[in-house]
Amino acid sequence: MTLGRARLPLVILSVFAISSCQTEDKSPQPHFTTNSRGQKTTGTAQANADTHFIEFRSRYALTYGHTYVVFGRVDANGNMIDPEVAGLAPASPDAAPYVMGHFIPVPATTGQTDGDLEEQYRSASWRVMLTDDEYSGVVAFIREQQANSHFWQASVDNCNNWVGEIARHMGYKTPSIWLRPQQFITELREMNTV
Repeated sequence: MTLGRARLPLVILSVFAISSCQTEDKSPQPHFTTNSRGQKTTGTAQANADTHFIEFRSRYALTYGHTYVVFGRVDANGNMIDPEVAGLAPASPDAAPYVMGHFIPVPATTGQTDGDLEEQYRSASWRVMLTDDEYSGVVAFIREQQANSHFWQASVDNCNNWVGEIARHMGYKTPSIWLRPQQFITELREMNTV
């Protein structure tokens, strides 16, 4: 009986990891831009107001994808100027740590990964324009998170959860961390925009 109980957490984690991979991604979703209150902005309003942004993003990958944030400044046309990328992923490009991370925590990286800024891989995004003060607060939180995130585990401490922490810090509601990244970003935007 004790042996069966010891395996229960492993079985539960396996079910969560497997169930999160059972849907398929859609074609790339449209780009959305709002202010921090979730109100849609236009290019002119954006150019005349806030010049800092955070973009919640997902991208396609060989597996179920990746969720991360891009942040920085934009020019008058809304083009990113020297963007930074942050997210949580296994620290190695090898497949073995990624596979192992579905069962046990593996070392993580919190910076840019391959394909994050390549437009052809973007599957969904939500850009939030921020005031200088809002931006400073979000970046400070991201830096703190990067300093304290050492492990990735697919069913508990995954890229969705990591990005969700940033969204919650900003006062947003967040969807389940067990969604595919494209679904996670789409639902995050839908839950918090008007």
